[in-house]
Amino acid sequence: MTSLPTFETRRLVLRPIEEADAEGLHGAYGDAETMRFWDLPASVDVAETASRIRQSLAAERRWHGMWAIVPRSGGFAGAINYHNVDPRNGRLAVGWILAPAFRHQGLMTEAAEIVLHHCFAAMEMHRIEALIEPENTASRGLATRLGFTQESDLLRDRLCVAGQYRGILMYGLLQADWASYRPNA
Repeated sequence: MTSLPTFETRRLVLRPIEEADAEGLHGAYGDAETMRFWDLPASVDVAETASRIRQSLAAERRWHGMWAIVPRSGGFAGAINYHNVDPRNGRLAVGWILAPAFRHQGLMTEAAEIVLHHCFAAMEMHRIEALIEPENTASRGLATRLGFTQESDLLRDRLCVAGQYRGILMYGLLQADWASYRPNA
């Protein structure tokens, strides 16, 4: 897999992230409250967000891919990615982030459905994981709506962000479960 496809939904265009998206993505990456549950601290400026985008773009698509979430109505809502791809075991992890102005509109559900479909169908994954902090009730709710199952109690000190260890919960979604969910696929 050399490039990411572009997807269109009723309200969104999901396209491969570009370095030119730094200003828009900084609406999420630069917001400390939004980044509270991410695996990196908030970017200090747009240049740092651009650097993070460059790192994402440098990764081989078979291991990592990130889409910009762009509402048809305008603006830059956020991003969704896959990472930690393990082809031998047919699994990968996903992550998502929205800028504050775009929350509580169902946009991430719409974006995630098409990306999950892609990961199962085009990438032929068997399992998709999401690592979510217990306090991140929005992401936990999204994962549940998408058909993920919470599979663990707290995995203590699983992440270290800016020198602080944090526990997470493991959510998993199997291809067979997704096949019965398939909302818009």
